[in-house]
Amino acid sequence: MKRLFLLALLFPFVLCSEAQMKWNRSYQQYFDQYKDLAIEQMFKYRIPASITLAQGVFESGAGRSSLARQGNNHFGIKCHGWKGRKVYYDDDAENECFRAYKNVYDSYEDHSRFLATGRRYRKLFSLKLTDYKGWAKGLKAAGYATNPKYADRLIDIIKLYRLYDYDKAKSYDKFFARHAKDVAANGMLHPIYAFNKNYYIKAKQGDTFKSLSRELGVSARSLAKYNERDKDDVLAEGDIVYLKKKQKKAPKEYEGRLHYVRDGESMYTISQLYGIRLKNLYKLNRLSPYYQIKVGDGLLLR
Repeated sequence: MKRLFLLALLFPFVLCSEAQMKWNRSYQQYFDQYKDLAIEQMFKYRIPASITLAQGVFESGAGRSSLARQGNNHFGIKCHGWKGRKVYYDDDAENECFRAYKNVYDSYEDHSRFLATGRRYRKLFSLKLTDYKGWAKGLKAAGYATNPKYADRLIDIIKLYRLYDYDKAKSYDKFFARHAKDVAANGMLHPIYAFNKNYYIKAKQGDTFKSLSRELGVSARSLAKYNERDKDDVLAEGDIVYLKKKQKKAPKEYEGRLHYVRDGESMYTISQLYGIRLKNLYKLNRLSPYYQIKVGDGLLLR
């Protein structure tokens, strides 16, 4: 629905030439944040989770487009008789009317209903959930978007990020699906991100392990232990707080790569950045726990 060139301005390194799409963290974070909602929608409406995620990330520029930020509209759905809040945006024509939602969850739910109740999309529901290529081509053929390469873009995204794995899901993490709904619903809770086989949030001003434990359903003592801190420690805004025990190494993509120490960093902040246990970061680099790192030091991460 949104023009390709608008997204290219937002993510030029993602929307490169036709078959040159490259992985980027913004897209991956989007999938990590909304995959459980997409699987939940798949169970409710029989729409492949891969399709929902690919459309959502593509239409919304990973949640960063003006339409997504101003109207929580992640799927570019225009008004079409909509009686709720509206926002106006230049698309195929100037100042077009788009649906606006209270939260992102409502956008996902409305997208599912839009497809499930739309007569022109009826044939898609006879396809297998694992036939993401058929769904992508069917959406384009039914007129979901004017971009002639729309189906190809969805397929490219699904392949690159292996979103088709979610179409085979037998269950989903209800805790994280519920949390994603709550974040969308009131805008006050902490978004949950995934990294290095773990989940984390970023602390806000005034957060404590005790206050976070009430929101997250994880004890303050456990949160502090997972993050190698005392449960009474004061959290600074932006501090990474992991929700499970950290890994011994950074993800595989960091094999052979070094982290060069920057001003203000410590072994602890670096261990948090990569989701590595502090003692293992020392061990990986054959350093004593008493070693004082210096700006420019290169640290192995796995």
